[in-house]
Amino acid sequence: MRTVAATRYVTPLREGGSLPALIEADDDGLYVLKFRGAGQGPKALVAELLGGEIARVLGLRVLELVFVNLDPVLSRSEPDYEIRNLVKNSGGLNLALDFLPGALGFDAARADTVDPAVASMIVWLDAFITNVDRTARNTNLILWHRQLHLIDHGAAL
Repeated sequence: MRTVAATRYVTPLREGGSLPALIEADDDGLYVLKFRGAGQGPKALVAELLGGEIARVLGLRVLELVFVNLDPVLSRSEPDYEIRNLVKNSGGLNLALDFLPGALGFDAARADTVDPAVASMIVWLDAFITNVDRTARNTNLILWHRQLHLIDHGAAL
């Protein structure tokens, strides 16, 4: 796995309990940063890493995962007190996923468009890693260029 350094805090993504953020890194990439200082703590980052890499080994599409060194000084650009403290408290090594611009959340009502073998593998994976967070209302799947990608394994294990 690669390690990058966060160079710019772009914006919080006000979705999910961990309050991830969009950041830019020293490789000019944009990433969705999962903070180790979030309420779920570093164990959620371990679950994210292990769940994602198990999915990848199974041949499922998972966004690239990278380690991110976060300088707490980047918190100065965030006006929200709670988010600023989250960034400050997450200084050091964190985990991030590649940001796919234009990706859309997968609508469970369109499940008939997914290859049944892929759908079965996702169900099997979630049972194996005890991922309780993938539901019909919260699929934790995104579509990018008509390809399905798995996201958010932080509630697993």
